[in-house]
Amino acid sequence: MGRPPWWLLLLAALVTVGVTVNLLSRGWLERMDLRVSEVTSVWALRDSWAYWPIWVVTQIGGRVTILVVLAGLVGWLAVRQRTLVPLVRVVVALALLTTVVYAFKWGTGRTAPAFPGSFFHADGASYPSGHVANAVLMWGVARWQAVEFGLPAGVQRATWLLGVLGPVATGVAMVALDFHWVTDAVVGLSVGLLLLGVVHALDAVAMSRWVRARVGRPQA
Repeated sequence: MGRPPWWLLLLAALVTVGVTVNLLSRGWLERMDLRVSEVTSVWALRDSWAYWPIWVVTQIGGRVTILVVLAGLVGWLAVRQRTLVPLVRVVVALALLTTVVYAFKWGTGRTAPAFPGSFFHADGASYPSGHVANAVLMWGVARWQAVEFGLPAGVQRATWLLGVLGPVATGVAMVALDFHWVTDAVVGLSVGLLLLGVVHALDAVAMSRWVRARVGRPQA
């Protein structure tokens, strides 16, 4: 149902810590980011006909796009299943996402490729990619609800594809347009996975019990 296995969460934590330490120490990952950005800047996709189609792909991880879909999903389940569990999960996930991602952004202060160059100061807010983290976490929550509440198979498949391919497509599009560094996208993916694991853990401990609607699971 979208719950990341423990080994994947451990890997995500190691990637997040390792990449962050390497970047702050101005290691080889920063040099790799700069080389990739040199290539994408030569492509100049921002100034070509391809900009808008690629920009649309970035919106797979856009907060507005995902919240519109989740609002419909939550509303449908609230009426049909008479439960507020999906709403509580979405609100908690959104609060965690906003708090953690912006703590990273303000804490590291990394500038975006368009600055130009990779620098760390108060004006930077590139690291990690909020769009990628958003795609992992929120589409993961959508997949969770679709499976747990037995929505049609087509809906379950769609949320699975969005949860797995959406973050990858978003990250590639962001890097191609030179909006983000490669490491921004990689750590955005890792942070999103970690937050999805946290939301699942909070749900098991408190959220579903508080709302009194543990669908498909026995009452404790």
